[in-house]
Amino acid sequence: MSPRLLVTGAHGMLGRDVVRIARADGHDVVALARAELDVTDAAAVSAAISAAAPDAVVNCAAWTNVDGAESDPDGAAAVNATAAGNVARAAAAAGARLVHVSTDYVFDGARAADAAPYVESDPTNPQSVYGRTKLAGEQAVAAAGGSHAIVRSSWLFGVGGPNFAATMLRLAAERDEISVVTDQIGCPTATADLARALLTLAFGAGDGDGAADGSAGAGAGVRAAQGVFHVAGSGPPVSWNAFAAEIFRQAGAACRVLPCTTAEMPRPAPRPAFSALASARPETPVLPPWQDGLSDFLEARKVHA
Repeated sequence: MSPRLLVTGAHGMLGRDVVRIARADGHDVVALARAELDVTDAAAVSAAISAAAPDAVVNCAAWTNVDGAESDPDGAAAVNATAAGNVARAAAAAGARLVHVSTDYVFDGARAADAAPYVESDPTNPQSVYGRTKLAGEQAVAAAGGSHAIVRSSWLFGVGGPNFAATMLRLAAERDEISVVTDQIGCPTATADLARALLTLAFGAGDGDGAADGSAGAGAGVRAAQGVFHVAGSGPPVSWNAFAAEIFRQAGAACRVLPCTTAEMPRPAPRPAFSALASARPETPVLPPWQDGLSDFLEARKVHA
């Protein structure tokens, strides 16, 4: 009998890839989008997870509008914090392993551009409403007491929703040049790669596979590992400016990327200037280089065009 997986936020960019890859791997998937399950409704969440009786739950439901969270902190907290606790408690009651997705915004980003990436044990200090509500969600998941993995990732891009890479490609078709910040540093992450890692953390490595990139390293014991994991595209961290330049290079776009600073492009929510992630846990799935994820993303866009 195939393991059963329940996915919340199943119609989001990451959720779509989790569902697609899980089904391709032969899992029995219950995919619940926002219209099918309001994760802020504790009773509804409990009923849905109890009825599905999953072996694992991957919680992709989140308030991801970083700037919008500044003007609606209660709305962001309801989805990112309260709902995370709802899902975690229901998963624990059902005896299901929970994999919950969090963010690099739980860090203040005050490190120098050439500093070591943040690891799981580094102190958190979120500077935005989004970051604070996501950290509160992490705490709610841990407090629920069930088997869980909290996965912090960063700079997500994929074919299933709006993201930086897609925006850059759209702008490249409209302009000859674009200004992109050079003073925010992080790790781009393809949602397809992250989705595979989430499944490894949910079910363990199967069929002799190891880490999410197919190499040895994430043994079956990963399913028993608890707590926080940092999972992001591997390779040296980059600025948004350098990420844009690589997008255009791989896509063959003739758009110039000009430098600018965060101060020159202010936004309602503060962004961490440095939020590169790395893992100090040997059982953590290792993603391919983000450049490879970008190449796969560009190929997938052709299929979905």
